[in-house]
Amino acid sequence: MSAQPERKDDAASESQWKSGSNLERVLADGHFAVTGELGPPKSMNTDIVRKKIGQLKGFVDGANITDNQTGIVRLSSIGTGIILEQEGLEAIIQMTCRDRNRLAMQSDLMGANIHDIKNVLCLSGDHQSFGNHPGAKNVHDVDSMQLIRMVQEMRDLNKFQGGEEIKGGGPRMLIGTAASPFSSPVEMRPFRLAKKVAAGADFVQTQMIFDMKLFKEYMKRVVDMGLHEKIKILAGVGPLKSPPMARFLNSDVPGIIVPEECIQRIDDAGKGIDADDKEARTAAYRAEGIKLCIEQIQEIQEIEGVAGIHIMAILWEAAVEPIVRGAGLYPRPVPADTPTPTPGPAA
Repeated sequence: MSAQPERKDDAASESQWKSGSNLERVLADGHFAVTGELGPPKSMNTDIVRKKIGQLKGFVDGANITDNQTGIVRLSSIGTGIILEQEGLEAIIQMTCRDRNRLAMQSDLMGANIHDIKNVLCLSGDHQSFGNHPGAKNVHDVDSMQLIRMVQEMRDLNKFQGGEEIKGGGPRMLIGTAASPFSSPVEMRPFRLAKKVAAGADFVQTQMIFDMKLFKEYMKRVVDMGLHEKIKILAGVGPLKSPPMARFLNSDVPGIIVPEECIQRIDDAGKGIDADDKEARTAAYRAEGIKLCIEQIQEIQEIEGVAGIHIMAILWEAAVEPIVRGAGLYPRPVPADTPTPTPGPAA
């Protein structure tokens, strides 16, 4: 296990970086950032984790590790994040307000940071009724805005949420949040982002974007408010695997709009292929989904205020490599002053 980074009295070295994470350095250098997503297994099978690491490593600047996504019990985000750091893939742990009170949150943040985890995404969390323990009680001791503020004060003011000093300094973590540009009421979405900026968020990852026209309208309002100068905005993207998936996202997932032309494009990819040849049809759908995602990324790169993308390849981590390569975002940048990481124990 690597030791906690030594605190230095030199004010300049202490203030140079909020966390010192690779993601922070990539964003600070003005590179177009790429983050991905890794879903832990519903077991303790770390071979699954390592396989996904192999599919993402080298193609993203950091990987989100979901925290009991959709209310389903999975290997812990922090435990999985430690494996990522040991394997050389930067972790962005998720922390939901659903599962922990403020004591557990602060304890876990410090625990994560001593294992070299330097990024956290602060979320409310999917309602437990969607998962495999629908009768579980949620916590929501603090909301996502309060969680952001709590992490920011632990880091920048070296104090616990209750006001007590954190001797030796608090966890040095880059603070992330989520945004859903198309959730109702749409007109309030930029103002909600502004509240998260005020709370102390450093970067934001949006819900998956398919409707570029609407996203450009959202970003214009964000830029007009000057928010892009205060927070790094990573637009969410994702490859469509099939027409049913595209229709499901459009009709059943709040905040996602999949235009009919996108659905039709995926559907058309399977035409002319024998209906009984499911393997060929699946391959055609997926190839078109990757192609569409690449085109959308290239369009997003031209939108003012966008600092990067967050690729959500749902249960399809293998799609990240061809997407990143196809979008011309490989190889990923290595910031010039990135420190040599302290090796962890052998896996």
